[in-house]
Amino acid sequence: MKIDLNADLGEGCGNDSALMPLITSANIACGFHAGDAQTMRESVRLALAHGVAIGAHPSFPDRENFGRTAMPLPPDNVYAQTLYQIGALAAIVHAEGGVMTHVKPHGMLYNQAAKQPPLADAIARAVQSLNPGLILVGLAGSEMIRAGERYGLATREEVFADRGYLADGSLVPRSEPGALIDDDDEAVSRTLEMVLNGRVQSRDGVWATVNAQTVCLHGDGAHALAFARRLREAFLARNIDVTAE
Repeated sequence: MKIDLNADLGEGCGNDSALMPLITSANIACGFHAGDAQTMRESVRLALAHGVAIGAHPSFPDRENFGRTAMPLPPDNVYAQTLYQIGALAAIVHAEGGVMTHVKPHGMLYNQAAKQPPLADAIARAVQSLNPGLILVGLAGSEMIRAGERYGLATREEVFADRGYLADGSLVPRSEPGALIDDDDEAVSRTLEMVLNGRVQSRDGVWATVNAQTVCLHGDGAHALAFARRLREAFLARNIDVTAE
């Protein structure tokens, strides 16, 4: 059994250098919610130095709220904004001698696209337009995954180590109780349940089915590094290979 371990980087949290050796895929902020040309270049160089797969992390244009504001933008706008962001990172990766492998939307763009087919299609179309060989990362079982398949893209279904789930397999909104899992033991146990058994217990106690192909670690938490090490140890103990391949 194998699993990819990804983290959102280039967002100014200060843990990137220490976190990079512990992950297999990096989703690099493209400037709309965090980061800029220089941080993108630094993040790409760091990922290349550690052999970590490089992906773009596009967002709604919302630096003021870190990309977490709901926006009813027309799909054509989202297509253009996504293409703009992933194209910028692709250019930097190419200039540094690397290859961009995937795209994972950020924050509210990710969450809205998980449930809204027109928005998911706009993102998938942008990825396909830039490079049909890129992997589209989205919430397991979501509209993002279905949109990627419609556009002939390889997809990677994502689960979250430290987020609460609803009965339909979507994430508990950050504004509601149970959105974040603060206890490391519980987070490790839930992650193993998702990876090994394809299910997660929702906030309401109902088991939701998930297909765990990649696990997201949030690098901005106070305990992010310690938790990343614990999770890798737990995978190793169960002969789960941590890889982006």
